[in-house]
Amino acid sequence: MVNTPIAYIIFNRPRYTRQTFAAIRAAQPKELFLLADGPRATHPDDIRLCAEVQEIVSRVDWPCVVHRNFSTTNLGLKGRVSSGLNWVFEQVERAIILEDDCLPHPDFFNFCDELLERYAHDDRVWVITGDNHQQGKRRGEASYFFSHYSDCWGWATWRRAWSHYQGDIAFWPEWHASEQWKNMGLDSVEAKFWTDIFSRVYSNSISSSWFYPWLGSIWHGGGLTVTANVNLVSNIGIGPDATHTIALTEQPGAAVSALGALVHPAKVAINRNADLCTFNYRHGGLRLRFPYTLLPLPRRWAGALYRYVRSKLKSN
Repeated sequence: MVNTPIAYIIFNRPRYTRQTFAAIRAAQPKELFLLADGPRATHPDDIRLCAEVQEIVSRVDWPCVVHRNFSTTNLGLKGRVSSGLNWVFEQVERAIILEDDCLPHPDFFNFCDELLERYAHDDRVWVITGDNHQQGKRRGEASYFFSHYSDCWGWATWRRAWSHYQGDIAFWPEWHASEQWKNMGLDSVEAKFWTDIFSRVYSNSISSSWFYPWLGSIWHGGGLTVTANVNLVSNIGIGPDATHTIALTEQPGAAVSALGALVHPAKVAINRNADLCTFNYRHGGLRLRFPYTLLPLPRRWAGALYRYVRSKLKSN
């Protein structure tokens, strides 16, 4: 049984909700917060699909305190997640957050439970994530490592951290000009990428993402993320009907692995090699570093060079 309350974010995809809610049912949390967005006026099928999803999550057949926050209008992903988590953290000090397309390994819940307790009063640590983008490379002998990079496909946090969330990142111009930003330790490609992202969030040209403002808020506050040394959550919702993780066809999602009993690292310190790997493979850094279009080589030579560099980066 999971001791930490779970905040479960749902919308209009019953086939994913059935799978992820089954994982929650197996974990049997003592407290469950259900956050549902409302149907879009421009999508007639949403009324039926949203109702079907809400019926699925009504089947709580274990001892559990259930809280429901179902919007009757469509708030959009940013509005639903941010307002929903504000509501959750008005009532509890910590929570595990899952969206309807994030399928966790059973070890994910114990991982969050134990580390939410261990780092409850450590202001350096802001997030615990089950997402691992290390391409099979372990980072040390412990069960997890520390990173600048957070993720949102199965994570956990505390009220003390979420209270710093700023959806409009009003702090960005001053922070970008500060020594703190210069001392983030990002390389030139990372710095350029995130400068562009945060500038677009600040100007509201990226208006639908809650995650970019959350990552900016974490970095601005100097927070670190605990990252599992194996992948504990699979995003099964990548496909044509996704909001942000759009693909031409449905993707199977990354494999998950057991973590087992937790082994803690000796100190709280960022693993820079892990951060570079996360940027390269999660945020497209590899394509930015070695775009085919900028290589004055025949395509087959460019491809060979790309694969060689990629293999070297994976070994770090």
